[in-house]
Amino acid sequence: MTVRPPIAMLAELTHRCPLSCPYCSNPLELAKKEQELDTATWVDAFRQAADLGVLQLHLSGGEPASRRDLVELVEAARTAALYTNLITSGIGLTERRLRELDAAGLDHVQLSLQGTDAEMADHIGGYRGGFARKMQVAEWIGEIGFPLTLNAVLHRQNLHQLPRALEMAVEMGARRIEVATVQFHGWALKNRGAMMPTRAQAAEATKIVGEARKRLEGVLVIDYVPADYHSDYPKRCMGGWGSTGLNINPEGKVLPCHAAESIPHLTFDNIAEKSLREIWYEGAAFNAYRGDDWMQEPCSSCERKAVDFGGCRCQAMAIAGDPNATDPVCIKSPDHEKLRRMAEDFAGDDAELIYRG
Repeated sequence: MTVRPPIAMLAELTHRCPLSCPYCSNPLELAKKEQELDTATWVDAFRQAADLGVLQLHLSGGEPASRRDLVELVEAARTAALYTNLITSGIGLTERRLRELDAAGLDHVQLSLQGTDAEMADHIGGYRGGFARKMQVAEWIGEIGFPLTLNAVLHRQNLHQLPRALEMAVEMGARRIEVATVQFHGWALKNRGAMMPTRAQAAEATKIVGEARKRLEGVLVIDYVPADYHSDYPKRCMGGWGSTGLNINPEGKVLPCHAAESIPHLTFDNIAEKSLREIWYEGAAFNAYRGDDWMQEPCSSCERKAVDFGGCRCQAMAIAGDPNATDPVCIKSPDHEKLRRMAEDFAGDDAELIYRG
């Protein structure tokens, strides 16, 4: 198959974060500060990404503001002619630092929202005073003039706040909101019993989003990630494995998606040891699920295989125990009924949240 260059790269600069969100999808074993790539290696990675064809660079974590060299990294990305998006909780950002990032060439900010009031947001984030700080940061973002996306992560405990989250996005002057129902990967798997939405909640969220898209057309773009466990067809994960984007984790491992390390048989090359071009085109992990040669039935003969590419490999691993299997979200999967029962069981659970340490 013809492999096209990637258009986007997620740089997980650090796993350090002041929040302890129980839906965090990062690996169970987080990279320590001393394991993080140094500034020079990240700068070179940005240059290589631009040379490879990447246009958009998403600076993420953990909390990327935990890196003291964040302004320097943004400057390097701008020098490489990359469009930069800072994905942040807001904690750790001051007005001065935001203005320095603006001067360095930062193009866009994505601000996370754990709830629409202090009680909910601080409870979910595990950080007292986090909501107030976040609202102050949103005000500074507006004053400076950064284009803003609000990322509202929703689950059983806060889905009722979706209408207010949409209102807040408009009030903040956001251009876009991502209504993201929790995806159960990494640490989030531990919290399915506390966060799994009910089927009724999932249906109501879809209805609210549909109505809001009509009402706010031309005012706010709404991206929607529906509840996987209550869907009949899987999402087009990463636009197709190894087809449009790549991730670099804090230690320098280059991944086809942020959860790919949950697939035990895959090995991942490191940017400190191989070029990004070699990894993208020749890396075993990137070629493992490209195209459709790897597919089993019912995917291999399905008319949707060019639409959703068999769904999420990491979810197939987590639920079916086989990353080659059809994503259990798909109604054609032999594991779909298992997933449906799991959704009902977890949605009826009354488990306590388990926070990241």
